[in-house]
Amino acid sequence: MSNTVPKTALQLRSLAKASGELELSLAEVLVPEPGPEDVLIRVEATPINPSDLGLLVGGADMSSAKASGTKEFPVITAGIPGPSLRAMTARLDQSMPVGNEGAGVVVKAGSSPAAQALLGKMVAGLGGEMYSQYRMLNVAQCLPLPDGTSAKDGASCFVNPLTALSFVETMKMQGRTGIAHTAAASNLGQMLVKICQKDNVPLVNIVRKQEQADLLRGLGAKYIVDSTSPTFMEDLITALAETKTTLGFDAIGGGPLAGQLLVAMEAAASRNMKEFSRYGSGQETQVYIYGRLDMSPTLVPPGVGFAWNLGGYLLTPFLQKAGPEVRARMRQRVVDELTTTFASHYTAEISLAEALDLKTLQAYNAKATGTKYLINPNK
Repeated sequence: MSNTVPKTALQLRSLAKASGELELSLAEVLVPEPGPEDVLIRVEATPINPSDLGLLVGGADMSSAKASGTKEFPVITAGIPGPSLRAMTARLDQSMPVGNEGAGVVVKAGSSPAAQALLGKMVAGLGGEMYSQYRMLNVAQCLPLPDGTSAKDGASCFVNPLTALSFVETMKMQGRTGIAHTAAASNLGQMLVKICQKDNVPLVNIVRKQEQADLLRGLGAKYIVDSTSPTFMEDLITALAETKTTLGFDAIGGGPLAGQLLVAMEAAASRNMKEFSRYGSGQETQVYIYGRLDMSPTLVPPGVGFAWNLGGYLLTPFLQKAGPEVRARMRQRVVDELTTTFASHYTAEISLAEALDLKTLQAYNAKATGTKYLINPNK
């Protein structure tokens, strides 16, 4: 099997230049030789998640993007505004590989029994640099998939499934009883609906279109509120009061929504107050921002009381804090429910070169609900 592995392979790179220009291109890199605890994966499927776009395009102004290069080696360039350039200081003039997760077949393995056991197996991997034809990972970064699992089914094993599961684990750790979630019709949001149904967890889903509400209703979601409705705040307060939800996860980040969620949680808690207090209900509320679909400032208005909390949320720190038993349980559940609860749906499967087609890039960079692209680096 090792004879089939080439000496070099293609890898998608993102370069933010100090001159204020983003450059996306394909690089030809040496295929590494696995150490004792490593495996070499022929990557056959790797998704484009919002978290990947953060590294791929960063804060560049993609409306200024231009295409050049050749069909086999396309190049995309775009301007980076001053404020975004300052935020990217640590990565300036460094050509960076992209792609958090993916799946493929192990074509070379190190000498250890654990590595040898994965030879020829379909595995999912988490470790960055997955927009590559070949990726070497430590065995601990790999998740062996059941026989017969396709790379497409295994490509999104980590980021969305484990994030959705971590929301429920966080709720339990904090002693809360329900969850509110924005951008709720996303792939992750649909997984969360299924998890909460199975685990009997009240879930308040916040969407912005009727078709998104219909999609979640078709999955069995009970509490769905539309942020564009004239009765949005009233509907949200009612849903939060009924479910006694004081914990929210916000994928939007910018704009008024996180603040509206905090206000609604306080209003819902205030319904149970026996006597007035100018300091509010005293109920501790928490909203975590885990995405930045809106890059504008986050707005928190008056009316949130004095026990509100707003913070950032990332999967990796949660997993580190949760401990090995929780991590193992979460990973096993993903494997067990890979094609049901954690199934992902893709708009199109594209090659590395097609990922640098300007129209295609604009489509997946729009981060629209129901628009998710899958790269097959070996297509």
